[in-house]
Amino acid sequence: MTRAKTRRAVALIGLIAVGAAACTPTVRLQVDPIQIYAKLDADVRIRLDKELQDLLVENPNLF
Repeated sequence: MTRAKTRRAVALIGLIAVGAAACTPTVRLQVDPIQIYAKLDADVRIRLDKELQDLLVENPNLF
């Protein structure tokens, strides 16, 4: 092989390598943080207690 053919072969191999590297797929996964805001106050607890008392009055053999 002559020097010119060797250079062309090396250049061709280099271009093939660059082209193959450019075609590799990239997978990116982005997960956004989950924010939960909860506010419990005494009113919720009083309502639940009242519902439980009403349920017990309606069904005295529940427990």
